[in-house]
Amino acid sequence: MKQPNDVFNDLQARVSELLKNSPARDVERNVRALLSQGFSRLELVTREEFDAQTQVLLRTRTRLEELERRVAELEQKLPVTQPS
Repeated sequence: MKQPNDVFNDLQARVSELLKNSPARDVERNVRALLSQGFSRLELVTREEFDAQTQVLLRTRTRLEELERRVAELEQKLPVTQPS
């Protein structure tokens, strides 16, 4: 499956090829602007932003697992009380 950037680049290349010998260069600019505006409304993130958030999530998950382990150890050290 193609990525959004691949689709955009492919579409851009095809439009450029179609308009290469045409006097309608301004149409190409307008199509590019329209596509860019459409993609910006999709609220897409860059690969760098995605990778950074993935690393943050990984560190958070590791820390959570460590804290869960520590809580379990502390719970085992608590004296067992019988319910009344």
